[in-house]
Amino acid sequence: MKKSITLFFLLAIISLVSSQSSISDKQKAAIQKDTLKKGKAGIELQDNKLDSLITSLGKFKIYKKEAHASYYADKFNGRRTTSGRKFDNNKYTAAHKKLPFGTKVKVTNEKNGKSVIVEITDRGPFVKSREIDLSKRAFMDIASNKSSGGMQVTIAVLSN
Repeated sequence: MKKSITLFFLLAIISLVSSQSSISDKQKAAIQKDTLKKGKAGIELQDNKLDSLITSLGKFKIYKKEAHASYYADKFNGRRTTSGRKFDNNKYTAAHKKLPFGTKVKVTNEKNGKSVIVEITDRGPFVKSREIDLSKRAFMDIASNKSSGGMQVTIAVLSN
């Protein structure tokens, strides 16, 4: 008797879940719009769309291999960059010694193959051995060891 009741409830739950999975496209669009407005995940979704849009509009040309990358210290958060923009450690930005401001750069971690697209908004790093300073968010997205302060990367510049 208990097995048949349990089986009945299990089948009822499965049918309920399967009926809910057939949401219309309009409902999915409404849910997605709501997510973009309210949630932090929506902001990340917009960033991913921006990255894929940039990638589809142009090609990346390798600028430098085996470059050393580090990330900004937290004390720079909120300060003005050389370009005049306010620095935010949660955005996908970077500092480079020579590349023009506004340049989109794809930075790929050579150890794990993860990459991120950042915009050059500042000058630096002011250490000879380093090529690029990433925002903390960009660095952590591609880092294999989250506690390390630097990594070997390949830098590719977006060419239209």
